[in-house]
Amino acid sequence: MPQESLSLENSKIAATATPAWQRSSLRWKFVTAFGGLILLLGICVIGIVYYLTGNALQRQVDLRSAAIAANLSDVAAGYVSRKNALELDALIAKYGRLDGVAYAYIQDPKGEIIATSLQPFPAELKESISTADQRTQKTRTTYVRGQSVYETRVPLLDGQLGAVHVGLWSETVQQDVRGTLLTMVGLIALCLAVGIAISTMIASKTIRPLLELRSIADDISRGQLDTPVSFQSNDEIGELARSLERMRASLKAAMVRLNRP
Repeated sequence: MPQESLSLENSKIAATATPAWQRSSLRWKFVTAFGGLILLLGICVIGIVYYLTGNALQRQVDLRSAAIAANLSDVAAGYVSRKNALELDALIAKYGRLDGVAYAYIQDPKGEIIATSLQPFPAELKESISTADQRTQKTRTTYVRGQSVYETRVPLLDGQLGAVHVGLWSETVQQDVRGTLLTMVGLIALCLAVGIAISTMIASKTIRPLLELRSIADDISRGQLDTPVSFQSNDEIGELARSLERMRASLKAAMVRLNRP
């Protein structure tokens, strides 16, 4: 096998064995490194924001449900004590029509339903309330017509008259939470895209002097020694340019000495 063919074959094998990262350009390495770092940080930020904001919004939903139930408990206490069924039914129906509210009902200390916004009342919603539970607020997740509901129970007159139950549609709650989170995630993603674009511009600007010096080094390797390396910078790239200029000047002086008769 000729020497040239053997050398070409060895170079092909060496190029194949070299990792793709090492074969890629310096600009691509800079862009990939900066962009990957920004993307990784962005994903971490999105995850943290999604987790913390989701929990915060869920707490706000629980507070809203508790506030509605507490308000209904305060208003309904007088109607229940006076056994005013007509006014109580009208009040429960009004609260049952609030946005996002699945149902509202009042349970007496014996566990009997005395007013409800659901007709007929689903048997699966009815729960037994012990004497101790009558004085405490409680939340649970239940199902109505095949849909999930977040329910809050609030004592009625410290549990002496029973308890008020208010349920919120979980799908409505989740839509509100998702809408808020998606807006925040979209803004973060936009910031990430801007950051990656800026990092690409900075990488291109940083690499440009190196590309110019590489072109000058190629000219010097081809014997073009007349053009001085004029690159003004005080950083490492400037030092490289000055070293390249000293090498050019030394080579030119050596060539002059060799060409003397």
